[in-house]
Amino acid sequence: VSTSCSQSPDSLLRKNKDAPKIEFKNQVHDFGTILQGGDGKYEFVFTNTGKEPLILNNVKSSCGCTKPEWSAEPVKQGQKSVVKVGYNTKLVGPFTKTITVFSNASNSSVTLTIKGTVTPAEQPAEQPVISK
Repeated sequence: VSTSCSQSPDSLLRKNKDAPKIEFKNQVHDFGTILQGGDGKYEFVFTNTGKEPLILNNVKSSCGCTKPEWSAEPVKQGQKSVVKVGYNTKLVGPFTKTITVFSNASNSSVTLTIKGTVTPAEQPAEQPVISK
């Protein structure tokens, strides 16, 4: 007869009082109304409020129209960094997309949200046809 007891990495991090902790300035960004082809970029700022270095393991978006970028460099205690997000504004209509940030922090996954509405860019007026 054998028994085993294991703890998940998440439960071990929660018990470590010195573990890094990721705190975002805000977790939702509303672009409002954006013209088609306009600037769909935003930077989510975060701080490591724990004592040990914070490492972002992965950042995933809810669809291919949203591209996240982040640094693999450890973020020391009290330091700030960013998760950059770019949304494809060629797609017309309302949108709400999520970005999940995975790290070694005691709060190991955090969900960020971007939303807004892309409206069609104005088309130039047609030039009148002049017949000769």
